[in-house]
Amino acid sequence: MLFSDDRKQLRDQFRQAWRKRLAGETLQPLDKQIADLVEEHPWYHKLMLQDDDVLDQDFTSEHADENPFLHLSLHLALREQVGTDRPNGIRDLTRSLLLKYQDGHEVEHRMMECLGEFLWDAQRQGVAPNETAYLERLKNLL
Repeated sequence: MLFSDDRKQLRDQFRQAWRKRLAGETLQPLDKQIADLVEEHPWYHKLMLQDDDVLDQDFTSEHADENPFLHLSLHLALREQVGTDRPNGIRDLTRSLLLKYQDGHEVEHRMMECLGEFLWDAQRQGVAPNETAYLERLKNLL
């Protein structure tokens, strides 16, 4: 389901995963990942319980911190990158960043900032993100 172009569906998946977590329902692996992320962001808990109006809400800022669904999606994307080591080397780089900063959530936020910029630039230019340049930018965090 996370591979949809329907913004409403994607956002609702986040809400439903959180609601299932609160209800103690069995979660599919992706729903568990989403619910874990929401749990790590207590300031989003109330938002995930709002009515369907939040599914259509426009978050006009380009900053992921101000769009909870974009923010959580970037966390998921980054964790997927690290889990699959794609781009090649991101897993080791993440380990080095964890040693430096000693705070996994802070490391993810710093890395997400780079990821968001590279996705934004690629989208504006109509090209695929440059993985090599992305990794180089992440290395600058060291």
